[in-house]
Amino acid sequence: MTENDRNKHVVPLVGVILIAVFAAFFTLIYPKIASSTVYMTLGDGIFQASLATNDTQRENGLSGVRELSDSRALLMVFPNEANWGIWMKDMKIPIDIIWLNSDKKVVYVVTNASPEASADTVFTPKSAAKYVIELPAGTVESKSIKLNSLAAFEIDPSVKVE
Repeated sequence: MTENDRNKHVVPLVGVILIAVFAAFFTLIYPKIASSTVYMTLGDGIFQASLATNDTQRENGLSGVRELSDSRALLMVFPNEANWGIWMKDMKIPIDIIWLNSDKKVVYVVTNASPEASADTVFTPKSAAKYVIELPAGTVESKSIKLNSLAAFEIDPSVKVE
């Protein structure tokens, strides 16, 4: 076999391998990266929200975060509506906490939840909720977020909520 003959076989093989790698990336990895954040409108605000869709992510929440810009949020997605409690475990910054029902309507709000609140303090809504949003303290007031306000966001259907 000549050098030319080998090159005729190697080039297509490399092409097939590259196509397989790209296909694997876009099938397995990209959806996880692309679906880890959503854009959300609520009140007068537009937020880029990180998603927390499993127990570990929701439990960690914003623990350890030392700064959160006005346009960022954490959106916790639960598998069903319930009176999901939120606590301030390992929090470094004060936050506003908003509970939304499955229609994405605000059903309960806690403003300026202090990092000094112990992990024993659990903020619990009076109405069942499917989503909980954590925002920098003062956002509820500055963005005119009120009870019965509607949030707008779309979560990729491939995102698994556990």
